[in-house]
Amino acid sequence: MGQGVEWALHSCVNMSWTPVGEAVSSVRLAAFYKLPAAYLNKQLQALVRAGILASVSGPRGGFQLARRADRISVLDVVLAIEGKDDAFRCGGILKDAPDGAMEADYARSCLISQTMRHAEVTWRTELSRQTIAGIAQSIERRFPDAREETVRQLTGVRGRQEARTI
Repeated sequence: MGQGVEWALHSCVNMSWTPVGEAVSSVRLAAFYKLPAAYLNKQLQALVRAGILASVSGPRGGFQLARRADRISVLDVVLAIEGKDDAFRCGGILKDAPDGAMEADYARSCLISQTMRHAEVTWRTELSRQTIAGIAQSIERRFPDAREETVRQLTGVRGRQEARTI
């Protein structure tokens, strides 16, 4: 999994804290984390295409969540950045092994393929249960000043303004 997933998840959590109507520029997000702005912007654009973020144009433009943070799962973000393909793809190499059968469906009968598929389903299920809102709430419990300081740095607005509901 690429770094873009980590960057996108942190960016979404940060945007979940911004006041309604406030957009966060990719330049400010990149500076906040000391990331390459062009590459972060590419990740944010992928989130726009997936319907997770909305792009706001104009002098106070940038990005904001396109839907409520409790409706954005970690899996949504991962799939937007990494794509929807399975992480493990059975190539059916058993067909070429001694006693291999060309007509066999090794993706279904191979124990290695089954093990990897089971792991992926479990992983995806767990990621689909975790939301951006849940992560943001956990961060706020552990680090009470994180929200206000992050919003101030990214938007210049105090962080305890009205809660973000879309």
